[in-house]
Amino acid sequence: MPTATRIKRGLNIPLLGEAEKILQTPPRAQEYAVKPTDFHGIFPKMMVQEGERVKAGSPLFYDKYNEKIVFTSPVSGTYKKLVRGAKRRILEVIIEPDQEDEYIDFGSDDPASLSREAITARLLKSGLWPAIRQRPYSIIANPADTPRSIFISAFRTAPLAPDMDFIVNGQEKEFQAGLDVVKKLTSGEVHLSVQEGETTSPAFLQAKGVSVHHFRGPHPAGNVGIQIHHIKPINKGEIVWYLDVQDVISIGRLFEKGIYEAQKIIAFNGPEVVKPRYYKIKTGAGISSFAGGNIRQEEGITPRYISGDVLSGQKVSPDGFTGYYDDQLCVIPEGDKPELLGWLIPKTSKYSVSRTYFSFLMPWKKYRLNTNMHGGERPFVITGLYEKVLPMDILPMQLLKSIMINDIDMMEKLGIYEVAPEDFALCEFVCPSKTEIQGIIRQGLDDLRKEFA
Repeated sequence: MPTATRIKRGLNIPLLGEAEKILQTPPRAQEYAVKPTDFHGIFPKMMVQEGERVKAGSPLFYDKYNEKIVFTSPVSGTYKKLVRGAKRRILEVIIEPDQEDEYIDFGSDDPASLSREAITARLLKSGLWPAIRQRPYSIIANPADTPRSIFISAFRTAPLAPDMDFIVNGQEKEFQAGLDVVKKLTSGEVHLSVQEGETTSPAFLQAKGVSVHHFRGPHPAGNVGIQIHHIKPINKGEIVWYLDVQDVISIGRLFEKGIYEAQKIIAFNGPEVVKPRYYKIKTGAGISSFAGGNIRQEEGITPRYISGDVLSGQKVSPDGFTGYYDDQLCVIPEGDKPELLGWLIPKTSKYSVSRTYFSFLMPWKKYRLNTNMHGGERPFVITGLYEKVLPMDILPMQLLKSIMINDIDMMEKLGIYEVAPEDFALCEFVCPSKTEIQGIIRQGLDDLRKEFA
């Protein structure tokens, strides 16, 4: 049995509302959306006119700075409208769906008989290329690059994260087909990470053509960035690509069926969900199509919808849409009510990383956590807390300060090529200074990218 990489530093947040392993297919949503804001660093240029008919796989827009990268419709229907934000930024491309999907046929092929160029061309044309992202910068991969290697994480450790074994069940064939495609994109290895003692699916443990790595430990052990760091860190000038499990399945389905079937299984969970469970939806589905009527109604409590996990996901409205990369929709209480004396009153109903409350005496207990930050932004000082939850051999505080003063040379020396905002989500959670650390990391990556553009 392979030796597991043990992650000692990190934190598992005991949040209420884990999804029961029941899979349901909700009614078809009234609207679907492709959100350019899901794809960091792209500038969309529309390819369709309002009122135009589209099929599943029809191009909607492309990236202004790389016209080969096309974003396609997840369903067939009518391009209904464009939602813009400040400075006319495109936020959502809304599609009103047909009763049944009509697909563009991209052709089915055995990936073993195709060249890397042919596979890349089909992924670009179908709109599945954005599923492939790269480190450094945590952006959509450039099809002109050849990555050193490709990484896939087959487990999640974020709060209430979906069970990948449950999701891949019944889709093992498509997953292996996707792996066969992905390994043609690199001359290096494809690395698949599983959770020691928890991952049981043969689709992962017996995957062919990849190197399987075992990990154990608390969050963020499931983050692909942490896995890359412990398997083979990124050096300056190197590029690695990474994908999610369900994106690999979609790629496999594209080459088996010849269609872009934007099917996704999403975990709908959180303390404010009455019956947390899994739903089979299309990417970009309206949240109300499966969330309506399943939210706790309590006077004085306003629910917050988060597309993605609670640490690094995005706040969305109840009538909004699921994110392209997200396989989780979590609902927690808004922390918009003042507390008398706050932390001064000892309570057993509150959770704390430190021993401020009695939660450390009850490690089995789950908590109904809200978004209250319990204070405002304070001086940014060295505490040693970040090092306790970030299992990477870097100096997080020093890296953050080098980003804040835009010291490119120091950022490089301190390991910015290895990190992404999600890797610092726990640092932000435990931060006594209430600093938006993930935003600082993203700014540093953007500055670095501009410097070498």
